[in-house]
Amino acid sequence: MQVVKDWFRRHFSDPQVVILALVLLLGLVVVVFFGTMLAPVFTAIVLAYLLEGLVVRLERWNVPRWVAVLLVFVTFVAAFLFILLGIVPPLARQVSQLVQQLPDWIAQGRELLLRLPQRYPQVITQQQVDAIINDVGGGIRVLSQAVVTQSLSSVGGAISVLVFIVLVPVLVFFFLKDKDKILAWIDGYLPRDKALVRQVWHEVDIQIGNYVRGKVVEILIVGLVTYVVFALLGLQYAILLATLVGFSVLIPYIGAAVVTIPIAMVAFFQWGWSAELAWVMVGYGIIQALDGNALVPVLFSEVVNLHPVAIIVAVLVFGGFWGIWGVFFAIPLATLVNAVLRAWPKQQSPPAPEPDSVAEDA
Repeated sequence: MQVVKDWFRRHFSDPQVVILALVLLLGLVVVVFFGTMLAPVFTAIVLAYLLEGLVVRLERWNVPRWVAVLLVFVTFVAAFLFILLGIVPPLARQVSQLVQQLPDWIAQGRELLLRLPQRYPQVITQQQVDAIINDVGGGIRVLSQAVVTQSLSSVGGAISVLVFIVLVPVLVFFFLKDKDKILAWIDGYLPRDKALVRQVWHEVDIQIGNYVRGKVVEILIVGLVTYVVFALLGLQYAILLATLVGFSVLIPYIGAAVVTIPIAMVAFFQWGWSAELAWVMVGYGIIQALDGNALVPVLFSEVVNLHPVAIIVAVLVFGGFWGIWGVFFAIPLATLVNAVLRAWPKQQSPPAPEPDSVAEDA
């Protein structure tokens, strides 16, 4: 117990450390207990944070802030409407077509599995094939029940989505317009002695700002290039698969590996074992190689690099806490933790006595 007391006294004797810990604890409480209710607010904060970089850049060109905010907001609304009206409908159409074609693919896959014991009796047995078919059938039944349950509550979900679509742009506008007022209001409730909080916020602001803006550009570039490649190769569901590939960059290492499965399945059931399947996989591999070795170093040259182990641990931990949103924001949250650890006061070891002083004491 004394060891714990000494550690606590060592690390929390500084009032600024206590203030930083309380601010972090308050933010965690708000996210955990009010995250669902305040989801539109958090989404608007992220979008406003993303758009603030464009506003600042226009201000550097001597554009008044209210004009910069208006121009950026109009551009944001135009892009939002383009996504909502130009991309979402064909995306939803392809999802519907995929759901309709899924039973045929399942039947083809079942036939392929049933042939395996005849071709490779020493590798796989009929009992193993039957077990795989039963497991897949059980998973499909669970998924079907979930879809039915979700469809029954679709009215409430549609209303929530409508409220979300209306609220988020309004909140983004006011966050951009009244940024200084909102920050001053929050600052008024913080203690005066908050130098450590300011230090952490400054580092997080730089790192997460670069990360968020870089990731948006990476998603757009990777998604667009993937769509062009898949469309030229004649792959079905090109928009849907390109969207998955674009968003997969949010989860480094894991996202690219997971998205490979639906791409290979769609190409296989469309062409079978053919040259077209090989070309699709080669094209996808080239896109991933260019993204990891050319695009990422350019976009994130100013961002603190996290070790791959730290990224995977962050994805697992925050994904376990907050599901898909935790996975999406795993890297920014890991960056926040890294900034806190870097700014946290380190225990200074006492200086070693000089040889002369030791000899005099002797």
